[in-house]
Amino acid sequence: MLYLSTRGHPDRKRFCQILLEGLAPDGGLYLPESYPQVNAASLARMRSALKNQGYAALAHEVLSLYIDDIPADDLRALCAKTYTAEVFGTLEIVPLKKLEDGVCLEALSNGPTLAFKDMAMQLLGNLFEYELARRGEQLNILGATSGDTGSAAEYAMRGKQGVRVFMLSPHGRMSAFQQAQMFSLMDENIHNIAIEGVFDDCQDIVKNVSNDHAFKQQFKIGTVNSINWARLLAQVVYYFAGYFQSTQNDSQRVSFSVPSGNFGNVCAGHVARQMGLPIDRLIVATNENDVLDEFFRTGVYRVRGSADTFETSSPSMDISKASNFERFVFDLLGRDGARVADLFGPQLARQGRFDVSADPSFAQARTRYGFVSGKSTHANRLATIRDTFERFGVTIDPHTADGLKVAREQRVPGQTVVILETALPIKFAETMREALGRDPERPAHFDGIENLPKRVLVMPANTDQVKAFVRAHCPTP
Repeated sequence: MLYLSTRGHPDRKRFCQILLEGLAPDGGLYLPESYPQVNAASLARMRSALKNQGYAALAHEVLSLYIDDIPADDLRALCAKTYTAEVFGTLEIVPLKKLEDGVCLEALSNGPTLAFKDMAMQLLGNLFEYELARRGEQLNILGATSGDTGSAAEYAMRGKQGVRVFMLSPHGRMSAFQQAQMFSLMDENIHNIAIEGVFDDCQDIVKNVSNDHAFKQQFKIGTVNSINWARLLAQVVYYFAGYFQSTQNDSQRVSFSVPSGNFGNVCAGHVARQMGLPIDRLIVATNENDVLDEFFRTGVYRVRGSADTFETSSPSMDISKASNFERFVFDLLGRDGARVADLFGPQLARQGRFDVSADPSFAQARTRYGFVSGKSTHANRLATIRDTFERFGVTIDPHTADGLKVAREQRVPGQTVVILETALPIKFAETMREALGRDPERPAHFDGIENLPKRVLVMPANTDQVKAFVRAHCPTP
């Protein structure tokens, strides 16, 4: 299995090469040269693996289609080490809960940081440690978070040999619980930097550093954001798990509704669908920062600046520059790397937007690739949270509420739609109090986390200052 850049760079690389790399040399994102296909026999084998051996066995089945430079027994052991009841709180790992006829929730938030990011990040931490030990190397991870990626990465990497984490987050724009999860970690290999700006400013700094090839090579910079293919690949597994749990046989089709900001989560669904998993539609649910909904409705991808990025009650989706979206556009435009390089490079830089509405390929976003979209507001979130609790006795977080609201609008009668749960409600206590008039349940080991000492540095949105901090906290190469 070889991987290529979405911007047309001629190099082809193996999985373990791109595992530690992040962006391609031309600034593109990595994708496989072609998506491996699943047929009736392989779907039956995967369904049996999940039922009889558990989620780790299913993960090995899916990942082994993309990873051929880690010995099979080692990859199986890494999956078994990652996906345990001790780490994820349940033998099913991602149990499915039926709300009503045709509407299910897939629970992805049972991991250490109570968010779906743990599903991939726990595996990524074990993969990093394995490959670095095999090479005898070190890795400095530079990441950006709008809320959940940061804590998931830090909890996955804390104490890992050969790994340091430098995590950027938008100063004051995460919930108190999210901030406390990250900033209360005192591990020597964990560094939190709060950037004076919005998430997109943090993400831009990560991309700027990744595009400084000399600095990246000198300080062994890697990424854990969803621009990292390994992380996105790990997320593909739970689409298979959700499909198998929500169907009786492999002739049935289901849809998935995915709360979306950076497009990584739903992009994993796109990969699963391209592999042949019987997914009908991929429903993109945004909040008031609706850059993705606007694209799927109009064909116009229009990024917003910091001043035009709303601070909402589903803050992990307060993103107006969806970095993973490039992977889908690459497929949509027939894998034309030169065109993608122009759209996401000079054109976005000059105009802050591009328009493919007149391109015949745009219609395929819905017809061939199954994408539809919708938008949810603060009032919608509150109403959906209340309704779900009152009718079903189930408490959902604001992001999951966005997904449920849009799922109901887009659901095809008679067909099942699976909503991907994104986090436990305790991470957004203020909104939950507004919706339900009480605090959400809190796991006992998180009692008082907001009052713990914090270690974080506030810094301007300046790439050079972030690079100086990394330089000062790394051993001299």
